[in-house]
Amino acid sequence: MRVTFATEPASPDRLNEDFIAATPDAVVLLDGAGTPAGSESGCSHGVAWYARTLGSTLIASLTQSAGTLTEILAEGIKAATSLHDFTCDVAHPGSPSATVVMLRSTGDDLNYLVLADSVLVLDMIGTDEPVVITDDREAQVGKRYRTGMDALDSGTPDHTAALRTYVEAMRAHRNRDGGFWVAASNPLAAEQSLTGTLPSDQIRAAALLSDGASRLVDRFGLATWRQALDILAQDGPAELVRRVRDAERSDLNGERWPRGKTFDDATAALTVGSPRENAGDRLSPRTWP
Repeated sequence: MRVTFATEPASPDRLNEDFIAATPDAVVLLDGAGTPAGSESGCSHGVAWYARTLGSTLIASLTQSAGTLTEILAEGIKAATSLHDFTCDVAHPGSPSATVVMLRSTGDDLNYLVLADSVLVLDMIGTDEPVVITDDREAQVGKRYRTGMDALDSGTPDHTAALRTYVEAMRAHRNRDGGFWVAASNPLAAEQSLTGTLPSDQIRAAALLSDGASRLVDRFGLATWRQALDILAQDGPAELVRRVRDAERSDLNGERWPRGKTFDDATAALTVGSPRENAGDRLSPRTWP
């Protein structure tokens, strides 16, 4: 696989809580989540630490383990939790968590895993519209609680307080049946992932997007998934992130697009097959090996 990516924090003065890493055969993207200002988390390390710790564990395991992606994620959650189990309250409902997207190419197959609301977009051969895989359970639960927050101007004290109330209300549904699932301290969350295996020769390319990058499509409606793939392929992931930032700056108060965060960490990655020479003919770089 050939992988290109771009990642950018919500603002230059804060840590990026997204994580992206790749090997020749695998890609991992995480979007960390925690508590807003004024709420307790039970963890002294923070969200960026958790995303980097879990993410680096997963990418290493993908190169060493023959287990399924679900098994690798479960073991990764155990390993990350063990590193702060004795210093932090890992059972606290506000402890750091993360969404997860994993891809692994094995022989003639591409295996994927998606947990929570980051997005995997597959450009399939023979179809005009891509296949979009995302876990929307958190968004479905969140509809019950976000009306008041969305009615307020972003960045105001009232909006900040409403965001804190929203996040704390959502804690009651995290990693519970009937709620939503994320990678945190419970390895059983891995079993709630969306997983699948597809023949590699049916896929032109795959895009991995944190929700800060996918908002160009699924929140702002400024592009279709097809157009997002075209931006990534023609202009690169940094261009997609730039367009997200332009949209965010055009609506600082959240009047056009109500949202919890005016700006969000944004990560976009595009994977394509490595071009190969065959009897002097070059295959398209959009074809998987």
